[in-house]
Amino acid sequence: MTELLAHTDAYLQEFEATVVAVNPDENAVALDKTAFYPGGGGQPNDVGWLNGAPVAKVKRHGEHIWHWLEGDLPAEGATVHGKLNWDRRHKLMRTHTAFHILCGVVWRDYGAQVTGGNMDVLKGRMDFEFETLRAELVSEIEEKLNVEVAAARPVHVKILPREEAFQIPDLIRTKINLLPEGITEVRTVEIEGLDLQADGGTHVANTREVGAIKVAGYKSKGKINKRIELEIS
Repeated sequence: MTELLAHTDAYLQEFEATVVAVNPDENAVALDKTAFYPGGGGQPNDVGWLNGAPVAKVKRHGEHIWHWLEGDLPAEGATVHGKLNWDRRHKLMRTHTAFHILCGVVWRDYGAQVTGGNMDVLKGRMDFEFETLRAELVSEIEEKLNVEVAAARPVHVKILPREEAFQIPDLIRTKINLLPEGITEVRTVEIEGLDLQADGGTHVANTREVGAIKVAGYKSKGKINKRIELEIS
């Protein structure tokens, strides 16, 4: 199984790895370990370079994380040097943490669960179980988000045995538990004093790294399903 280095060190920008499988039909390689995030949980996959060749797409298939290259394929068994597009990755880290701040504030102050979400670089959306969402409430939420950014709360990542993780109250904030039944370990992301939930994505180490958060829009997606759109600057 490919070791996902980003799970334990989101700030790792370059790495060495061994090619364990090659797919010439798709111009893709699988590595024994990688710092490239393969996408998931609403966060897009990373891009960058492998031995200088652009990495256009990264995705998990089965036990391996595959990297689609725009250039020559290295041979199976070869040692390769990977380098992330760090500017893009760090912006995605800031974005993902911003949405955990949103999730934490909405859960703490309004008790609303998440029904869906998606993000891109410095923007995205999250849906919640709100019956009503008015301009005054949206403005209040935006103010609270930026208070949490300014609070400079540390962000902690842990990998826990499944049994221990599921003893944490409200670990799953989504309406549907998306964690597969068979997993034995659960990765948790905690914004100290605000939010703690299961999550597989990459995050900044402190909320102050996020930057200013703006609620760029909101809309109704159903009777008790309201969307909040964020932009980060």
